[in-house]
Amino acid sequence: MPMHDEKETMNAEAGSFRDKKMGGKRTTFKKTVCKFCAQKIEPDYKNPDMLRRCTTERGKILPARITGTCAKHQRALTQEIKRARVLAYLPFDKQ
Repeated sequence: MPMHDEKETMNAEAGSFRDKKMGGKRTTFKKTVCKFCAQKIEPDYKNPDMLRRCTTERGKILPARITGTCAKHQRALTQEIKRARVLAYLPFDKQ
């Protein structure tokens, strides 16, 4: 029986060593929910305040992994931001 306990402790130690070697404790993250799906709204070029939240200070469109929007709404958001830029609701770049 002592042999079995030794193997378990060795495996447990090896696992902890592997975790430390690979960067420590694994962290879990909360998946962000698309705010357009949650609030049941669509992106609109006439609402520049909403569109500004999805752009950087320099005017670049933020990716979906940062904003948390789903693929469908990210495509619509991109089109609406481009539309708002052409119609001068949003600047092309901030100076």
